[in-house]
Amino acid sequence: MKRKGMNYLAGLATLVLAGCVTMPTETPTTQPTTPVETRPVACTPASPEDPVIGNWLSKRNEKGIQGELRTLVTLQANGQMLYTEQVKRPRQPSQGLSEAGCWVRDGQALVLQTLESNGLAVEPDDPLFTNRFIIERQQGKRLVVRSQTGTRYSLEQVSPGYRLPF
Repeated sequence: MKRKGMNYLAGLATLVLAGCVTMPTETPTTQPTTPVETRPVACTPASPEDPVIGNWLSKRNEKGIQGELRTLVTLQANGQMLYTEQVKRPRQPSQGLSEAGCWVRDGQALVLQTLESNGLAVEPDDPLFTNRFIIERQQGKRLVVRSQTGTRYSLEQVSPGYRLPF
């Protein structure tokens, strides 16, 4: 009886293991993905003497947002721009947005065109990614601009290697 019981257990184990084995199936066909159309965009270089070229930092508090909003805008002479905004809250990690693209000066306005947001390409024709700021005043290392919604930003020029702290 012992021998029969062992054969029974061995047979049962074989069935259990066989149930765990999957047979190869046909390879699923995947639909070919259409690549997102990306257009190389060349930024228009700025006048090398333009006084807005550089790193500009704004720190402000806004109604309804707990914490300090920090914005760093880098306007490069080659027409490229970097825009980083961060919410700094006490005892919490910072949260932020990082964008890259191009900028141009249009009279008394700065036009920022985002091409990449948090590392992902954006649709350049989407008006959400074009921001226009009117330069109200620039004196040395101080710059005051007004957004299309009327929000005023007071910015201070900071060193070329400046980064927002975490």
